[in-house]
Amino acid sequence: MASVPRTQDLAAIRLWLLVVAGLIALMVLVGGATRLTESGLSIVEWKPVTGTLPPLSEQAWTDAFEGYKAIPQYRQMNDGMTLSQFKTIFWWEWSHRLLGRVIGMVYLLPFLWFLWRGAVSGPLGRRLWIIFGLGALQGAVGWWMVASGLVDRTEVSQVRLATHLSLALLIYAAIVWTLRRLRPRAEIEAPARLRWTARLLVVVTFVQLYFGALVAGLRAGRIYNTWPLIDGSFMPDGSSLWFESPWWRNLFDNSLTVQFEHRMTAYALLVLAGFHAYDVMRAKAGREAVRGAHRLLAAILVQAVLGISTLLLVVPIHLALTHQAVAIVVLTLAVLQAERMSPRRAAVVVPEGAVAAGQAG
Repeated sequence: MASVPRTQDLAAIRLWLLVVAGLIALMVLVGGATRLTESGLSIVEWKPVTGTLPPLSEQAWTDAFEGYKAIPQYRQMNDGMTLSQFKTIFWWEWSHRLLGRVIGMVYLLPFLWFLWRGAVSGPLGRRLWIIFGLGALQGAVGWWMVASGLVDRTEVSQVRLATHLSLALLIYAAIVWTLRRLRPRAEIEAPARLRWTARLLVVVTFVQLYFGALVAGLRAGRIYNTWPLIDGSFMPDGSSLWFESPWWRNLFDNSLTVQFEHRMTAYALLVLAGFHAYDVMRAKAGREAVRGAHRLLAAILVQAVLGISTLLLVVPIHLALTHQAVAIVVLTLAVLQAERMSPRRAAVVVPEGAVAAGQAG
């Protein structure tokens, strides 16, 4: 049997992972604000260590501004911007990058401590090493995204933006799953279809979040601002949806197609969540499973209303960020429901002495 965390370490591990998850959620929102304020290309260099400090003199600010003036976004969109205006967008991007560094340290240092204590090994240790690797990859993906907007474009690639966001949310979901596995719960006796629909909800939620990032990257929420019709009909004409060649480019580059697939996936997610909530009740899977399904359905309904409102009002920043925040809530509830419905044969085993502490937490 794999070694398990000592009872006295469980609360500390759970608090550590909870803090990291909260910081990732915050970073996603700061990243959303950075995108909405067109601030993401204000820092044109990747300096993992020295870039921690912002410009500390007027000359340093001038040098940073001159670097920004050399890229297409400044020349085509912000020609004539003042240094004061540049500082505004700089602080958004700098805060986003600093928060990424903070998350790295907040994850790494306690992780090394728990490793030294022998508190994380076996399945838990492997999962935490994978999360660490994904976090390291995320830094490189972030620069890969920024680099796409420094030479021939006035914005970053929407595909790279969606990849960057999806990886952040994958890390977040893995931490949420791990957190839930460290808490004791009774096994839920339920048909296999309930486990599969719960997992499918997580998959569809990720697909929807990916499409949402494409919409943001293309600024596709600022066009076709009607609902339930889009471009004058519920189902746009095929010649408008598939005019690019090869056809698959439309899925990522055609603003109408991207917004349409985001809408359709939202409908599919809502229907699937409704079916799952009904099926859980019909199968009498238990109060916790029913509550989890109902909470997820309610969050998706709220998210749908926010999405429609954001579209109709042409993406006001406060509403767009609220929409993004509730998307994180939906993902959290979907992951928790999937874990709740899953057997724990391959899970981290929680010692019996930790049950009381886990319930109290």
